[in-house]
Amino acid sequence: MSFQLQTNFGGLQLTSPIIVGACPASMNEHTRLAMQNAGAGAIVLPSLFEEQVIEWSMKIGRAITSRENAILAQSQQTKHQWACPNADSYLSLVNRASTLQNIPIIASLNGFTAGGWMDFAGELQEAGASAIELNLHHGRAIDFESSADIETTILDAVRDINAAIQIPLFVKLGRNFTSIPHIARQLLSGASGMVLYGRGPTVDLCLDTLKLASRWRLTRGEEEPESLDMLMQVHGYCPAMPLAASGGIGHADHLIKALLSGADVGMITSAIYREGPDVIRNMLDGLTRFMESHHMQTLTDLQMQRPIQFNSSEERTAYITALTAHLGTTEHQFNTPTLHADRWGHPTV
Repeated sequence: MSFQLQTNFGGLQLTSPIIVGACPASMNEHTRLAMQNAGAGAIVLPSLFEEQVIEWSMKIGRAITSRENAILAQSQQTKHQWACPNADSYLSLVNRASTLQNIPIIASLNGFTAGGWMDFAGELQEAGASAIELNLHHGRAIDFESSADIETTILDAVRDINAAIQIPLFVKLGRNFTSIPHIARQLLSGASGMVLYGRGPTVDLCLDTLKLASRWRLTRGEEEPESLDMLMQVHGYCPAMPLAASGGIGHADHLIKALLSGADVGMITSAIYREGPDVIRNMLDGLTRFMESHHMQTLTDLQMQRPIQFNSSEERTAYITALTAHLGTTEHQFNTPTLHADRWGHPTV
């Protein structure tokens, strides 16, 4: 039996549902080739940060806003170890990667203020990027009047950047929003897809020095992805929005669960650092074995088997059961409600 793993993510035709997430490893040509040969459908290059785009904007003579000036001044107080030293080098990286690779190369912008991103997004398209991932990291609460102000700034930035390019724009969000499904519906007018979630370093406090510290770690292979519930929520509320699962996809079972939860693709990063590019082939092999055992030939067949969500009363029951269970109770004693559905979404026994 032949299996068709091709898929479409927000207008990108991919040979497989695995995308390599943004990470410094993708700067190396040999590593990118190994990822491609292992079966990656696309590769996201490491992020270029807003501060670097502001410096590029000043270089080309664009007037920058007071907010951009503040961002740049704050950045210059600290010497950052950028993955790519400046915007011009990043354009060269995009151009070389897109020329050498036979799969889509996705550029990544990280920041929040739209500013010169509109001009630079056009440069990325000219350099050969197949799409742009906009990794939105908003600032402190004091910089905004309300949560609605934050969301409006996001929507404006996405709209403006999307209007400046003809390639897909994917929006990568963190978890700290009131309702991501509602944001997804609003983003339909500008974003070609969403990535859930963007991870960031955790803040810690050193008790010896009484100073703040930033901690970053790879996700562990044995951890279950934390985005499955949100993927189902967004897909159920806004099925027109293409979705990429990100964070904690460590092996084939994680990828399959993400695809069944509503994702069109899975993004992997930590697994590559742990096991090397061959982990992509292992995941795809596990996916095809799963499809064979369930008599599926295409990813569309798999998508037709997506289970429906809990309804509100069942979700509430599962929530209360989990929080009131006695410690030491084994998982099979929880009796958490389980819903199944046929290929049309009708509940089955």
